[in-house]
Amino acid sequence: MNEQQTLAYVQAAAVALELPLDAARAARVATHLQRTAAMARLLQAFPLDDEAEPAELYRPAPFPLPAP
Repeated sequence: MNEQQTLAYVQAAAVALELPLDAARAARVATHLQRTAAMARLLQAFPLDDEAEPAELYRPAPFPLPAP
């Protein structure tokens, strides 16, 4: 998406979610969204074989238990 399309998307999403966004804030959100999309493109472009991180080795950290 180009800058105008991203801004239009942000404005439409704000309307759909009933979020009050003035023009300046919508422009800032659109800028951050474009920056995030650019970072995602860099990550997606990185070649990574399936063997690089086998799923069976993934173990999420245990959820901390509350203190007694």
